[in-house]
Amino acid sequence: MHKDSGSSDTPNYLGRIRHRKRPSEVSADANKANGSKLLVNDRNKYKSMLIRTYSSVWMIGGFTFIIYMGHLYIWALIVVIQIFMAKELFNLLRRANEERQLPGFRLLNWHFFFTAVLFTYGRFLSRQLVNTVTSDKLLYQLVSGLIKYQMFICYFLYIAGFVWFILTLKKKMYKYQFSQYAWTHMILLMVFVQSAFTVANIFEGIFWFLLPASLIIINDIAAYFFGFFFGRTPLIKLSPKKTWEGFIGASITTLISAFMLANIMGQFQWLTCPRKDLSTGWLHCDPGTLFKPEYFSVPRCMHQWFPWKEVAILPVQWHALALGLFASIIAPFGGFFASGFKRAFKLKDFGDSIPGHGGITDRMDCQMVMAVFAYIYHQSFVMPQSLSVEMILEQILRNLTFEEQQFLYEQLGNIFQARQLLQA
Repeated sequence: MHKDSGSSDTPNYLGRIRHRKRPSEVSADANKANGSKLLVNDRNKYKSMLIRTYSSVWMIGGFTFIIYMGHLYIWALIVVIQIFMAKELFNLLRRANEERQLPGFRLLNWHFFFTAVLFTYGRFLSRQLVNTVTSDKLLYQLVSGLIKYQMFICYFLYIAGFVWFILTLKKKMYKYQFSQYAWTHMILLMVFVQSAFTVANIFEGIFWFLLPASLIIINDIAAYFFGFFFGRTPLIKLSPKKTWEGFIGASITTLISAFMLANIMGQFQWLTCPRKDLSTGWLHCDPGTLFKPEYFSVPRCMHQWFPWKEVAILPVQWHALALGLFASIIAPFGGFFASGFKRAFKLKDFGDSIPGHGGITDRMDCQMVMAVFAYIYHQSFVMPQSLSVEMILEQILRNLTFEEQQFLYEQLGNIFQARQLLQA
């Protein structure tokens, strides 16, 4: 009887227990109840917007000044950005306890980083470096030798780092050390492969760096403000604050901006001329057919709405539309990838170096995807496919010694003299 009464009392006691919802569960239910309204109505959104806007103004101002300074300063900016990105990414998987037991292990990461700097930019900027020192014979021979043996030097430095890593292996730390080694190589691959294309774009003409970078900035700003004021429909689960309204509004804004900016930037030789050396002087060149206006007549039926009878359009503006389409539709997936990556490591941002934006990596996720596309598009659809005088000269300066170049010069002189005699 006692057992029965005890068993009968237990359900009644448990029946009186109520489950109290945790704050996270309450907010989740509220999200479901309110639906899309929370995307627009956020108490702290105006404060966040002011901080973000203030930081953006400073970044755009500094970026504009560096563009004015020229190619070499832009390249230096890219290197600084790479250093900050590498620092943020190196810190993601670090553990303080293990680091204390491995003195000098962090220095090994930076050894691989600067080896990658030498390898990447030694390959991409060999032509500019040679053209800079052609007036000094001794310096020219030194630089030519460095370029010739650049791959061997980089390989030797990498092997030195590899041996260094093996010698630092410690018992009970193998798993951590090898994971850091693999993570370091993943960072270098992600940062340098894409940033190298950015530098290549700069020396093909600042236009091919500035336009794609500007389109990403415009797309990001437009998506933020369209989503801020009109966003109601979530776009992707990886980024809860991204909305369809922001995505569509930003896409339209980016395409219009691409067409207009290409016309404005195409007027300045400082932006359109390629840089053949590492000097900082002003540039003057033949802009080429891409930057020479073509005139199109406006149909008579549109004269009452349109004040001009003909419109001048630069051919490069059609290429800009392709860049704008990629920047508005595909490049944002670089940001989605970064969002998923941060969720995997339970991070809000990669860093806190930019107030309101997070770290440098948070701002460069879409830029890196865009830089690769801009370079490939330029090489595939803009660059002439046949050999040019500049390409032949580059091969001569890069692959022939100073004596071989003198011999080639003399042989060409003999050929020209023989032709002149035949024509006479």
